[in-house]
Amino acid sequence: MHNVALEDTIAAISTGGTGGIGIVRMSGIDAISIANKVFKGKNNTSLFNKKSHTISYGTIIDTKKDNIIDEVLVMVMKSPNTYTKEDVVEIDCHGGILVMQKILELLLQNGARLAEPGEFTKRSFLNGRIDLSQAEAVIDLIQSKTDISRQSAVNQLGGRLYKKITELRSDLLDMIASIEAAIDYPEHDIEEDTYQTMEKKTKSVIEEMQHLLENAEKGKIIREGLQTVIIGKPNVGKSSLLNWFLDEERAIVTDIPGTTRDTLEEYINIEGIPIKIVDTAGIRQTGDVVEKIGVEKSKSYAEKADLILLVLDSSRPLDEEDEEILQFVKDKKTILLLNKIDLEQKITVQMLKKYIDKKYIIPISVKENKGFEQLKEQLKELFFGGSIISADDGILGNVRHKNALYQAKEAMERALVTITTKMPEDFISMDLQDANRALGEITGDTVDEEIINRIFTKFCLGK
Repeated sequence: MHNVALEDTIAAISTGGTGGIGIVRMSGIDAISIANKVFKGKNNTSLFNKKSHTISYGTIIDTKKDNIIDEVLVMVMKSPNTYTKEDVVEIDCHGGILVMQKILELLLQNGARLAEPGEFTKRSFLNGRIDLSQAEAVIDLIQSKTDISRQSAVNQLGGRLYKKITELRSDLLDMIASIEAAIDYPEHDIEEDTYQTMEKKTKSVIEEMQHLLENAEKGKIIREGLQTVIIGKPNVGKSSLLNWFLDEERAIVTDIPGTTRDTLEEYINIEGIPIKIVDTAGIRQTGDVVEKIGVEKSKSYAEKADLILLVLDSSRPLDEEDEEILQFVKDKKTILLLNKIDLEQKITVQMLKKYIDKKYIIPISVKENKGFEQLKEQLKELFFGGSIISADDGILGNVRHKNALYQAKEAMERALVTITTKMPEDFISMDLQDANRALGEITGDTVDEEIINRIFTKFCLGK
């Protein structure tokens, strides 16, 4: 995103697709003036005379053509008590794409500029209404896949992460102030008990940072979903397993090997855990060019996955292709699903435990709906230590937050060394300031403009 001019008035459609209601939004110093040019109220009342946060009924008119575009409700919200802290106007119209586009065109013709992706939220951040972590929570909330991911985003949007980081920065700033005072007045050396107090406080801050980092992986899963891939030979029941998860016939299932030649991706919700599940082509030696591409794609997905669900057909003896796949997943997070236990068994758990921990080998029958409860328990065990996941577990919002916090913790660990070895005060201050800057990147207080711009390009238009 290029640098934006905050003095511009921006406009965009804020609802996607076709629906009963559509919203066209404006923000900026001329928002009310521009809306007033194209809006005709029931009693010809000017929008300037409307109280803030009130709704007016009327029509949007193309005055050049004397043409009514739509019946609308117009909400006027005056600064500073708005999403952007600027004057905001929202036009609620009928939700046809053509109608919304025509209203937007009129606003642009009368002085507004088309908003860039995420520019409304960016203005909210730049104008001090929210911090950067809260701004990022907006997109997390929009993209949330489960109730837990939604609640986690709401917590972050409400400032829970900001509060945590601010508390840590407050502790650091108190320590920095104490050290800077000693530097400014060298006749007053730091006393022994002051070193001990700083050491204790530094250890406490490091401990809190470590706690947040330990929960970061849970936060990633809550936010992005558990990247899961189903692999196995053809005709072992991979596509049937996907349909089983989804409770619908999403994947084509036949007795013909190689039916699935490309990947199918879906989100499912297992006990609040959002799972992005990918059904892949069967892994086997093949001369078919298209199928071979699918096999390579399957292996590529498996290499990057958080979890592999390996499906074996327990009614057929292990062969070289099975063993090759078992070797492939040996050092990866894998749950082995021994499918078709409703048939005569040719593979046992004992045969497989040299490849995968016995507790992660689950006999199932997709046909008879057996084994699903055990699979859910193993998912919780593998990723969350058996505990039920909660929205508070993953307070770190994303990888950017985790990296910044990791840098802050490293700086604090350096500070601890400088404190315990009683090095000069300015060395201690430098380490603490490095930690403070890294924490400030999470809230946006010390982050580069380039990073800010990159964050907001991920947003949709109108948000």
